[in-house]
Amino acid sequence: MSRQIQDAYIVAAARTPVGKKGGMFRSTRPDDLLAHALGAVLAQVPGLDRGAIADVIVGCAMPEAEQGMNVARIGLLLAGLPASVPGITINRFCASGLQAVADAAARIRLGEAEVVIAAGTESMSAMPQIMGNKVSLNPAIFAHDEHRAIAYGMGLTAERVATRWNVSREDQDAFAVESHRRACAAIAAGHFRDEVAPLTVRSHTPGESGTVRVAERLCDTDEGPRADSTPEGLAKLRPVFAARGTVTAGNSSQMSDGAGAVLVMSEAAMKRYGATPIARFAGYAVAGVPPEVMGIGPVEAIPKALAAAGIGLADVGWIELNEAFAAQALAVVRTLELDPARVNPLGGAIALGHPLGATGAIRTATLMSAMRRDPGLRHGMITMCIGTGMGAAGVFERV
Repeated sequence: MSRQIQDAYIVAAARTPVGKKGGMFRSTRPDDLLAHALGAVLAQVPGLDRGAIADVIVGCAMPEAEQGMNVARIGLLLAGLPASVPGITINRFCASGLQAVADAAARIRLGEAEVVIAAGTESMSAMPQIMGNKVSLNPAIFAHDEHRAIAYGMGLTAERVATRWNVSREDQDAFAVESHRRACAAIAAGHFRDEVAPLTVRSHTPGESGTVRVAERLCDTDEGPRADSTPEGLAKLRPVFAARGTVTAGNSSQMSDGAGAVLVMSEAAMKRYGATPIARFAGYAVAGVPPEVMGIGPVEAIPKALAAAGIGLADVGWIELNEAFAAQALAVVRTLELDPARVNPLGGAIALGHPLGATGAIRTATLMSAMRRDPGLRHGMITMCIGTGMGAAGVFERV
């Protein structure tokens, strides 16, 4: 029996503030971050029958240790959802959160579900190594020069992109400074206020006579943006990945902790539960590129996503381009001739952080908030490069 394709709508989106690795969320578990984001997004649609949620799809780039044991299922139970609601954890590295949104929309578009939550969570404080607690790569990966970037890390791929696409150190540092400037301006203007669900964290320290001192802190602002970032300051930083390289800690994305959640519904479900749509999920695409230049992935994914949405690049008024590295972000912007004013208007991962598998869901919340603020913003896009050589892009149409 064939099903008619139906539209999928984003009706709510929320996120935690993003903390720096070892920062405000250093003692907060990723499943607790996820539960908080899920609770925040559900609170936006009070009329929803929670038992009607067909699935909770959660992106996580390192699903092990505190993020293991199907963190999606653990997180939804912690959030108080009924035991009848299932959950699945998916992994497409940095695009995991965006992939979760795409998968949720696909379920609805095919008529397999009416209500699905897409989310992402990542604690890089809990995962001390960039590849997790145990690295066990297939030795055959070393036999092919073009695949060695998988084994040796993404920093070297950024160096290769900088060289091949002629992105100077000065341009990378200037891009990084602008990311911080935009993020700080956005925080000052309150642009993130509607999307961020404040979270109270507790710390325990030994007191006198065997007592335990409990301190509470309300976390309501992203921890990464720095108002004191300057080209002169960044120029003093040494390259991290190559002795004569140009990629530094200052022009790379920050290692971060955070979570985000997005509620996706069919038109029938919106009417049933009194939900108001923010945007229609218009198209999604993933593409592969050589692992040695993985940062260029959006160059291949963006045209495919635009074609799926039936629009052109000029129609997109807001682009969330994940800044894994300034080198790759600039290479993508220049290759596709993206309008810099439309790319990361509120700053990007260099300032705001990049909690890997959560970033796609977090930036979806940012885009939905922007669409709510600006009635003239018709189309928005979220795109990112992906470790091992891929790119992803999702397109949303304001309703």
